[in-house]
Amino acid sequence: MSMNPADPWYRDGLAFACQRCGNCCGGAPGYVWVSVAEVEALAAHLGLDEATFLQRYTWRVDRRGVSLLDKPDHDCVFFERGRGCVVYDVRPRQCRTWPFWRSVVDNPDSWDFAGQSCPGIGQGRQYDLTVVRDCLEDDGLP
Repeated sequence: MSMNPADPWYRDGLAFACQRCGNCCGGAPGYVWVSVAEVEALAAHLGLDEATFLQRYTWRVDRRGVSLLDKPDHDCVFFERGRGCVVYDVRPRQCRTWPFWRSVVDNPDSWDFAGQSCPGIGQGRQYDLTVVRDCLEDDGLP
């Protein structure tokens, strides 16, 4: 296994197919960071002005940005059990790039560990190295 960033362990790509299980959308407290452009898109999708969206659906504003609310059970405010993400078409890039985050693809053990709670890891479409690297560069995490 190569630890060379130019030749990563996932050089042949990684398989992933979202199962819409929601395991990545909740279960534990977390942050879903949203950019100004994502706030605009989410607000428009919901038919709200940006100020109303921010007041209703975000809670944290700090040097890293703005984060979406969690429900009391720690699910994302936009995740509904049995239905999935109700803003899927305009979901934040942090959500769009899962599971190709640095912390998940750092090494095979991290990938396998994430696969214990994400049934889509190792399933379906094989994403090539270029796609994985693009996601790593744009994973939406501060």
